This record gives sequence, structure tokens and C-alpha cells, in this order.
Amino acid sequence: MSDNRIPSDNELLARRFEAHRPHLRAVAYRMLGSAAEADDAVQETWFRLSRSDAGAVENLGGWLTTVVGRVCLDMLRSRRSRAEEPLEPLAGHARVTDVSGGADPEQHAVLADSVGVALLVVLETLTPAERLAFVLHDLFAVPYEEVGEIVGRSPVAARQLASRARRRVQGADRVGDGDPGRRRAVVDAFLAAAREGDFEALVALLDPDVVARSDAGVNTGAMAVAKGASSFRHFAAVARPALVDGATGLAVFVDGRLDRTLAFTFVGDKIAAIDIVTAPERVAEREVTLV
Repeated sequence: MSDNRIPSDNELLARRFEAHRPHLRAVAYRMLGSAAEADDAVQETWFRLSRSDAGAVENLGGWLTTVVGRVCLDMLRSRRSRAEEPLEPLAGHARVTDVSGGADPEQHAVLADSVGVALLVVLETLTPAERLAFVLHDLFAVPYEEVGEIVGRSPVAARQLASRARRRVQGADRVGDGDPGRRRAVVDAFLAAAREGDFEALVALLDPDVVARSDAGVNTGAMAVAKGASSFRHFAAVARPALVDGATGLAVFVDGRLDRTLAFTFVGDKIAAIDIVTAPERVAEREVTLV
């Protein structure tokens, strides 16, 4: 027996929303780098739609994109204030492999879904406003006027945000595309400078807008990050070059146990981001290859 019941207004609205869900989830995932957080952002967007006067919305797709953008922007700002881990970690236990006896490190630098992960890593070096402007305009063709409304800036300012983000994305080494030897040389120089407490050498290796994230918080700017790296001197003495989940980095061992990891993101020959993991449960999730 066929159902001849006339759908309610709420059911019709839900159907219209579901038609836009794939697009909204794609926007949210590229903004947040986490499938779980993307689903949360999309769900919050539905809540806001269900509480609004949807009948007055002329362009539902545009309205929903604006709302999910604002939700993601709030989530990014909140994440930065709590210094949370942005990318979804690999499940399991730390796997440490030593190939420093002669194997080519480049052979061990391949990541699954490298292009998507590489873009997400580079996006993590941007401010929330820059990230939103780049993702919405460059990846989803949202006009600068609408981007500006979301971030509370003029269209000209929104264009500048996207332009700055674009330069960093275009200038960053993609995973597997850059020269592993060059990245290794930069990390070796960073390690030597940290061991010696050479502040000026550390600053010279860092991008002016470098971001260092750790369980303790977030530092931004070459001077602040170099100061933090100077305090790393004790651990630098027992650090070894490594690939951390496929990224060029350092592994620190204390009494033969993996104590912490540092993963680096590069823009040209400069370090643009350092992700430091010290919490034992998160260290246990890293895959580390000594090189």
C-alpha cells in the first residue's frame, strides 16, 4: 500500500537539507581536518536551519555554506585556544623502525592519501580566518563578499586573507614532492642549533609565521618558537631524526622508551609548523621510522 501522506514542512526541510549534506560535509572536512568534527559541524548547521525561518531563505545552498563556515570558524578558534590535536590520529601503538643503517629515507616517506593529508597539514599553519577564506573561495568558489561576511571583514580584506593562505599553500612542500634530503638537512640544522642553544640559528631556520603546537599550548612566530626550542636543549641531546607518521621530524627517547615526537611542516627551506606530541597515549599512536 502506497503512502499518500503529505510530508510535513519539517520533513520537506529535512529532505532539502539532506540534498546539501555531501557539500556541507566536504566544506567542513577541509576546514577542520577531522571527519568526526565535520559531522558535528554539519549537525549544528541543521539545528540552526531547523530553528530559523527557512521559508525566507532564497538561496538555501548559499545560506547553508555560510552557516557551516561560521560553525567551523568557531570550532577552529576554540581548538586553537585549547591547543587540541587537529588531524585524526592513527589507531594502535607506536611503531618504531630503524632504517638509519643505510636504507633510503625517501623510500619510507610515502603516506596513504598523501595529497589530502598534505593539504590539511599546510592548512593547519594558517589562522582560522585565512583557512576559511582559502577553503571557501579557492576550493568551493564562494564569493569574497560572502567570505567577508562570515569572518567579519570587507571583501577586500577577505581577498587578502585568501591570498596570504594561497601563497603558503602553493609554497609548501607537498608530502612526497619535495626533496627529503633538503628537509632532513633543515631538521639536522634545527637539532644542532637546539643542542647548542643557538637562538639566532633557530630563528633563521623558522618561517616568520611558524606555529608550534604541543600538549602545553601553541606558540606562533619565529622568536617565540625559537625561545621554546631553546628550552628543548635537554631533550635535543637524545633526539634522533625520524619520519613521524610519514612526516620529517624527530623522535626523543628516554631510557630506551619513545618519550615524545616532533613533526615538521615546511614552506620552502623554512620550518612552518612543528607538531609536538608528549602525552603517552598520543605518543603510542605515532608510527616512527628512524632515519
